[in-house]
Amino acid sequence: MMKNKRKKSTLGRVLSYIGRYKLLVPFSILFALIFTALSLYIPTLIGEAIDLAVGKGQVDLSGILKILGFTSILIGGAALCQWLMSIINNRIAFHVTKDIRDEAFARLGVLPLSYIDSTPHGDTVNRVINDTDRFSEGLLLGFTQVFTGILTIVGTMCFMFIINWKVALVVLLLTPISIFVAKFIGGRTYKMFKARSESEARCATFIDEMVGNQKLVCAFGREELSKKEFGELGRDLEKKSLSALFFSSLTNPTTRFVNNIVYAAVALVGALMIVGSQDAAAVAFSVGQFSVLLSYTNQYTKPFNEISGIIAEFQGALASAARVFDLIEEESEVPDSPDAVTLPEEVGEVSLSDVSFSYTPEKPLIEGLCLQVKRGERIAIVGPTGCGKTTLINLLMRFYDVSGGSISVEGEDIRKITRKSLRQSYGMVLQDTWLTGGTVRENIAFGKPDATDEEIIAAARSAHAHSFIKRLEHGYDTVLGEGGEGLSQGQKQLICIARIMLTSPPMLILDEATSSIDTRTEMRIQKAFGEMMVGRTSFIVAHRLSTIREADIILVMRDGKVVETGNHEELLSKGGFYATLYNSQFAH
Repeated sequence: MMKNKRKKSTLGRVLSYIGRYKLLVPFSILFALIFTALSLYIPTLIGEAIDLAVGKGQVDLSGILKILGFTSILIGGAALCQWLMSIINNRIAFHVTKDIRDEAFARLGVLPLSYIDSTPHGDTVNRVINDTDRFSEGLLLGFTQVFTGILTIVGTMCFMFIINWKVALVVLLLTPISIFVAKFIGGRTYKMFKARSESEARCATFIDEMVGNQKLVCAFGREELSKKEFGELGRDLEKKSLSALFFSSLTNPTTRFVNNIVYAAVALVGALMIVGSQDAAAVAFSVGQFSVLLSYTNQYTKPFNEISGIIAEFQGALASAARVFDLIEEESEVPDSPDAVTLPEEVGEVSLSDVSFSYTPEKPLIEGLCLQVKRGERIAIVGPTGCGKTTLINLLMRFYDVSGGSISVEGEDIRKITRKSLRQSYGMVLQDTWLTGGTVRENIAFGKPDATDEEIIAAARSAHAHSFIKRLEHGYDTVLGEGGEGLSQGQKQLICIARIMLTSPPMLILDEATSSIDTRTEMRIQKAFGEMMVGRTSFIVAHRLSTIREADIILVMRDGKVVETGNHEELLSKGGFYATLYNSQFAH
């Protein structure tokens, strides 16, 4: 019941997208009507021509030629209408697909980080690319064949009843068999095609992981194991694909068999009616009309064959559309409140009041965290892996919302501040670098697209990146590959640092910002950061404790709680957990 309801919902969504092109749809319907009408009228003319040639010595050659000439014109008109209808249907299908893909991509920008973190990236890519492509193919087939097929079925039945209602009744009584076969098989393929799409997504996710981490795979000698795992995923996809296609492929031959039975029944009944007539005047219909009935029977059954033939594609398209709509309908992050305020350019006072947070309710991570940060202070956050350092950064940037308590900037709860202005107030350099495909100049200006060349170069100089950039083949116009391919990890990080130097935000977040840089360059970067942090509130996450000696406040976290606070000298003199961490880094 839920599956049928879901399919209807998916089909309803598809129709709502088609409804956006109200000017094109009527033309498609008009050309479909003309094409169908002409296609149905042509057999009648052929029947009339046959009747002009059945009697011995009574062949009306001029009449036959006249009918054939008119028929040729109608065939040309039908072909033209079919061509125009195909152009319009293509335009509608591709526009609808583009709309859905654009909407799916736009949804990625407003999804909560929890969804991005918990959903395999390959699955998301598969929905936006492969599932929308398959949906487009199914939609185009549906437009081209289903609508004209329905018109043909209705039209031929009307003409057949006009010629002879008894023969038409035979066809009508046998029709439910074709419908039952198509519905029986088609209704079971939806689930199979959905399973195939999910299996494809698992393969895409695995490939994405292997390509992105090929160095690690080779370093740990997992090539053969990776091949084995991919082989298992491939066999699963093969099994699901074959099951779906094999089961759905039964529809067309089965429907053809039933339709051939219908044709044979019409031929038999019609022939018996003609042969059984004793009086020529009482003949049920002429030979020409009999040929028209047979032709209409073919035309009537042909749409069933075509529709049954595209059931596999259409069911696959609906299954793919459902996966895309799942993404589009995924709950977005909590929107900014209507009365959300915009932060001024100069900010820096941050307050955490009894903050609690957990990724899952059963596993608390941060509990009862309190902190008062004055403008211009440097706050270092240290502690063992998994203690909540990066989570605290995510809460400050409002990538996640607190479970309890509140975080305020300049006395305003960040949930009452627009996300854009809050995040623009922070400059963030992470241990994991991210560069987009584009020039070095575009990557540095990512947060300030209107920056001048002088500003970009000045930022690169401050980040000590200018010298290596100038040595690149095209300098600042060097095009970087995906993820900064072609640069060392340290060079990537210097460009990310230059990006922050350019935007010059009022607050900074440095999460192991110099972890991939050599010691000499790190000393220079630390000096540049020191100059940049003057008058700016800064949050520094560091594992190398020697880099945070100048911090005004050091938060020592353990199991999601702040266990110690103070500056470097104070914490060392206490001989507590911080002193243990610090001394362990210099122990031999």
